Amino acid sequence: MIVGAAIGAAGSLAASRVIQSQLFETPPNDPVVLALVLILLLGSALAATLLPSRRATRIDPAVTLRAE
Repeated sequence: MIVGAAIGAAGSLAASRVIQSQLFETPPNDPVVLALVLILLLGSALAATLLPSRRATRIDPAVTLRAE
């Protein structure tokens, strides 16, 4: 997850020249905006993986194997 975030941050810095015309009142390499977006995306990825995995750990493996 961290490697993907680093690759995405590098990609956003590389693509900043392309989207510069679409940004309003924000410089293309604004570190605050980049950090906030990175935190938002990491938080949503963590929630998307953590919640189902916590639910799956509550199930007894023996019950699951007997059901199949």
